[in-house]
Amino acid sequence: MTAQGAQRAGPALQRLLVTIFIMMATIMQVLDITIANVSLPYMQGSLSATLDQVSWVLTSYVVAAAVMTAPVGWLASRFGIKKLLLICVSGFTVASMLCGIAQNIEEMVLFRLLQGMFGAALVPLSQSVMLEIYPPNQRGWAMSLWGMGVMIGPIMGPILGGLLTEYYSWRWVFFINLPVGVITVIGIMTFMAETEGNRTLAFDWLGFAALGIAIGALQLLLDRGEQLGWFDSNEIVLMAIVSLVAFYFFIAHSLTTERPFISIEIFRDRNFNIGLVFMFVCGVMLVASMALMAPMLQGMMGYPIIDAGVLLGTRGLGMGVSMLMAGRMMTLIDPRILLFCGLTCCVVSLNYSIDFTPDTATRTIVWVSMLQGFGLGLMFVPLNMIALSTVPVALRTQGTAMWTLIRNLGSSIGVSIVIANLTNKTIMMRAHLSESLTPFNQAMADPAAAMLDPTTDMGRALLENLITQQATIIAYANDFKLMMWMSLLAFPLVFLIRTSRHDFAASR
Repeated sequence: MTAQGAQRAGPALQRLLVTIFIMMATIMQVLDITIANVSLPYMQGSLSATLDQVSWVLTSYVVAAAVMTAPVGWLASRFGIKKLLLICVSGFTVASMLCGIAQNIEEMVLFRLLQGMFGAALVPLSQSVMLEIYPPNQRGWAMSLWGMGVMIGPIMGPILGGLLTEYYSWRWVFFINLPVGVITVIGIMTFMAETEGNRTLAFDWLGFAALGIAIGALQLLLDRGEQLGWFDSNEIVLMAIVSLVAFYFFIAHSLTTERPFISIEIFRDRNFNIGLVFMFVCGVMLVASMALMAPMLQGMMGYPIIDAGVLLGTRGLGMGVSMLMAGRMMTLIDPRILLFCGLTCCVVSLNYSIDFTPDTATRTIVWVSMLQGFGLGLMFVPLNMIALSTVPVALRTQGTAMWTLIRNLGSSIGVSIVIANLTNKTIMMRAHLSESLTPFNQAMADPAAAMLDPTTDMGRALLENLITQQATIIAYANDFKLMMWMSLLAFPLVFLIRTSRHDFAASR
């Protein structure tokens, strides 16, 4: 059946078919953000790489995707959404296969760079297509479906990656994209309607270069900062200077040129700007909390990798339920109420996470994770509709590209902050607790502490483990508290949004 055949069979059938293939492209890309994480130790041995070298497998993908997200709006306007989607899905699939057959770390980093470049456009383009093909009264449901793929993909990535690596090989983490990519290309080619591009559209090379350098330098700073000791490293200082100078040049150029790379018009929409801030917070909570939970479950609580993956996956269940609910409820309830409730759920879940210890029951971890997922889902769907429903159609693809870019930057900045804080607080708390281990400490004189005698080898080893464990627990608690305060600071933004349920219905 061709696109014309599907149209004759009914627009609803064509929408359904396009939705299926668009979602396949979206999930394929978002899964690859995290699916390779658990396979890094296996890649390191197979490719004879150092720990620093193998980290570039992740860094190269993230940097390339961040830089190439910016020009998605222009590329879609210039060549048409369908052509761009076909090129990107095809390129992403080929790059995935090349990653799977890479023989050394240099090849792997190069192919991951290509994978990130081709994959960058898939999420913003899919969002733009979903908003385009569904009528206004069905866009809430469409955004809930799209949001499930975007938000749950990064959570399920480590689980799938762990299973494929455990039972097959790390190479299958990339080979699995082949059948999905081929089916997606055929489906989009067959069922998606052609979209015309504007061949006369000029490209702002200076603006793109400045923004690309700024984003690339910032992403490198965030990804390698923890490894290199942050601003104690000359490389990190250089990246910070380059990023600041490039951002300044981009802003100055955009305000003075006739046709800027990113239209200033899009930032005159109040809801869009507030939505970007909210999306930044969502990016922090989605990925940064997962970056904390994964090592905490495996390292501090002692869960095996598969069990830890399943526990992380429970957040996806809560998210899926709330996204489906939010899509229906938006026609009945003011979207700001859903945002408020979602943010409240996230704050409550983070507050409970502060008290996590190795003795915390599994059922507690499950319901707290599900509550956080439920809150994120309640926020994500209304945010998409509130922020993008009032953006002019001509700027919608550019808006979705900015949406994806801000979410990814929020994720990167959030992960960098919480991991740096975790490391620093662990060292600080360990030093503070060690100060209490003196002959004058009454707790050490208790008969129950006889095994912790610092004059024996076993006693010193036990004390070392106990102090490290306690310092780690306190450091994790501090990180969750930091994220909770960050979420609390977002509450005033809810009241700045102009959209009420009636206004929202009218704008649609």
